[in-house]
Amino acid sequence: MSDHPKFAVIGGGSWATAIAKMLCVNLTEIAWYMRNESAIAHIQEHKHNPNYLSSVEFDTKKLKLTSDINEAVAYADYIIFAIPSAFLNAELKNLTESLDGKIIFSAIKGIVPETSLIVGEHFHEQYTIPYDNIGVITGPCHAEEVALERLSYLTIACGDADKALVVAKHLSGNYIKAKISDDIIGTEYAAMLKNIYAIAAGMAHGLGYGDNFQALLMSNAIREMKKFIRKVHKMKRNINDSAYLGDLLVTGYSIFSRNRMFGNMIGKGYTVKSAMMEMSMVAEGYYATNSAFKLNENLGAKTPIINAVYSILYEGKEPKKVFKKLTEKLN
Repeated sequence: MSDHPKFAVIGGGSWATAIAKMLCVNLTEIAWYMRNESAIAHIQEHKHNPNYLSSVEFDTKKLKLTSDINEAVAYADYIIFAIPSAFLNAELKNLTESLDGKIIFSAIKGIVPETSLIVGEHFHEQYTIPYDNIGVITGPCHAEEVALERLSYLTIACGDADKALVVAKHLSGNYIKAKISDDIIGTEYAAMLKNIYAIAAGMAHGLGYGDNFQALLMSNAIREMKKFIRKVHKMKRNINDSAYLGDLLVTGYSIFSRNRMFGNMIGKGYTVKSAMMEMSMVAEGYYATNSAFKLNENLGAKTPIINAVYSILYEGKEPKKVFKKLTEKLN
């Protein structure tokens, strides 16, 4: 591996844009794949992503923009995937370039529907990439606050600490602080689960529950998350660390949280389809709810919040009635 590793960002959304912004602070060139060719042309001409975080201005001399995923993968040593998990498999079908020897980091907060695996497990099992070459980028951090250059924190998880440090170094800056972790499985599951709990928080708000209940809900959510992750991957971890509790809180409470917004709309009476159409953005927690519920049928963790969200989103249950029952199960 070179002393000056090359990075590629895969995706054209808000997280991909934020990551490209962070990398451009520390690197003279990065590859950036997005399938939207008109967005590429706009960035090349106007220096802004027209669809996401449009306030961010790029030095286009630092960007190797491409609509060919193979070109981006061939260029890079470190590849950061930042596309919705529901679309990852379709994008990877276009990949003919080998991933052998590449370092894969996921900034995706979800489960791949086709395999019911978190992204790291998907790359390991489907592409035989060793876990030491797989990592996770998680929060607590919203892309919108990166765009505003507000102080933000990242957790970089990888089985190989040296590779985690490389990514942390190249993402860090005046307003970005990054720490490393060896809990690649736990942090990635936490990043997926917190989106479900943010939907629950949004539903509660939409139904008219106040701050007192929200606090109780988040308290129960972190304990539920701990039980779920322990079933998946048992190791010594502090669930109150920022990668778990911190990421949960910012996603559950922030005005920038798409999952909270989605849940809020459901609580106010929107159908799933109408809420998705009005948002025009992907709420990862919608897909994660189905995957987590199905996975937990085998795990057997006690997850009343996940079960409640699933019954509303996938079984068409009335949110008001479901939450009334949920309030009796929380403490």
